[in-house]
Amino acid sequence: MATQTLVAPAEYLSMSFADHDREYVHGEIVERGMPTRLHSQVQRQLIFLFCLLARRFPLFAYPELRLAVQPLNIYRIPDISIFATEDPTLAVPDSPPLVAIEVASPDDRLTETLNKLAEYRAWGVDHIWLIDPLAKQLYSYDATGLHPVSDLSLPQYDFTLTLVDLGL
Repeated sequence: MATQTLVAPAEYLSMSFADHDREYVHGEIVERGMPTRLHSQVQRQLIFLFCLLARRFPLFAYPELRLAVQPLNIYRIPDISIFATEDPTLAVPDSPPLVAIEVASPDDRLTETLNKLAEYRAWGVDHIWLIDPLAKQLYSYDATGLHPVSDLSLPQYDFTLTLVDLGL
């Protein structure tokens, strides 16, 4: 079994990658699932819907923004991050977004996805959503785990998201 070379956080933060960005977990560079056209389509629709909502509320939607979940230890890149009240000013925000959304890719591993969702929860993300476009399923993650749901909502913004809203 090959051993992984540990990388310092500063080195990771200065890296660029030829394909899509990678995450950082306790010194290791972690590859993310390769997105498909359907994955990107869902991301595009989410950004569109949140941009419409941002016309009425101070919400800021970012696709694939690197976040300092645990500075110096864990840097994650949700498919979509939604910040409320203030637009983050740091290149790598270290305050949790209101919503972290992961869109499942065919090569994602459930254990790794659940670990990531748990990290978001421990960090203080209020709304953690997983969208599986292939299975046409929505999930919400909370203190009791991952739950299939018929819709995802932000009641304080009178916002509800269904599979139909995503074109699924």
